[in-house]
Amino acid sequence: MEKKLDRVIFTCGGTAGHVNPAIALAQLLHEKDPDTEFLFVGAERGLEKDLVPKAGYDFRTVHISSFHRSFRPREIKHNLVSVCNLMRAPREARAILREFRPDVVIGTGGYASFPMVKAAAKAGIPTAVHESNMVPGLTTEMLEPFADRIMVGFESCRRHYRHPDKVMVTGTPVRGDFFALTKEEAKRKLGLDDGRPLIVSFWGSLGASGMNRQMADFLALEAAKEPFHHIHGAGKAGYAMVGQLLKERGVDLAAHPALQLREYIYDMAPVMRAADLVICRAGASTISELTALGVPALIVPSPYVTNNHQEKNARALEEAGGAAVLLEKDSSGQAMFQAACGILHDAQRRMEMETAMASLGIRDATERICRTILEICR
Repeated sequence: MEKKLDRVIFTCGGTAGHVNPAIALAQLLHEKDPDTEFLFVGAERGLEKDLVPKAGYDFRTVHISSFHRSFRPREIKHNLVSVCNLMRAPREARAILREFRPDVVIGTGGYASFPMVKAAAKAGIPTAVHESNMVPGLTTEMLEPFADRIMVGFESCRRHYRHPDKVMVTGTPVRGDFFALTKEEAKRKLGLDDGRPLIVSFWGSLGASGMNRQMADFLALEAAKEPFHHIHGAGKAGYAMVGQLLKERGVDLAAHPALQLREYIYDMAPVMRAADLVICRAGASTISELTALGVPALIVPSPYVTNNHQEKNARALEEAGGAAVLLEKDSSGQAMFQAACGILHDAQRRMEMETAMASLGIRDATERICRTILEICR
């Protein structure tokens, strides 16, 4: 008989890439058993304090903060606060465990998950950690000795852990609506089924100023012949800027219906499903979507993230044959345009990239994670 989960704690924070997989998993566990109670635990100032209540789940906080690698006075002061929090958080975590009495504690990334998973392990409560990046972050490395299972996105991740016997390849949850349509249906829905390939590009919900400037050059090059359909999400900060740069280059988007500039791609599921090439960063959620959908990508990893995670994510896709990588220091509108043409004008290469990307995808990630959690609770 399958064990019933009465109470589950998810602990995560920092970025949507850490929080959203936990919410997706909670939703599936709720579908399996509506009586299961969930509690999310995160930091006071993270995105989780907004995302989790919006999803309808109870949320508690522990005092935990990051450490900055700098000796400037402001950073030293921040680190002293973090030391105080590090001493305070275990007591808060133990109090939450005593009050909620969970069957399992699951960490999905971010420094906020450290005190809860460690306290649960010391209390004899089953624990699991999900790491969505190719290479483990500092929090996952620190929790590896305490977690009963480390759940990862790809088989190639296993070699980065000291205890490979603890590692389960589960993938990272991707929203179900990404698979609601076939590629052909998605193209028809968007009115982009005239045979021209579709490029989809974005640099994150807030955009990236330098990369958006390059994308303005890219769109201006496309405007000459419109060889592709192109949907670019410039982000709130970049939308007006890209529009202005295009005007300065003599490009009136109203005269180029194949080129769409959007502040945000709200219908991301059908847009990604219809894409023939995605140009993007290499955040964990994005690479999970690319591999699940089997979409070739031209990736310009962000050089501004901790531990250079994005380049490591991108290189893994490149090694498998599903992506081409262009470092930001080498990138330009011209360079990205030439790389995109090289992929989209070569049918054989594009098909091989699609196959390679799809071979990495795990569509049933949420189900695999559920099974893993139930196994450690038996």
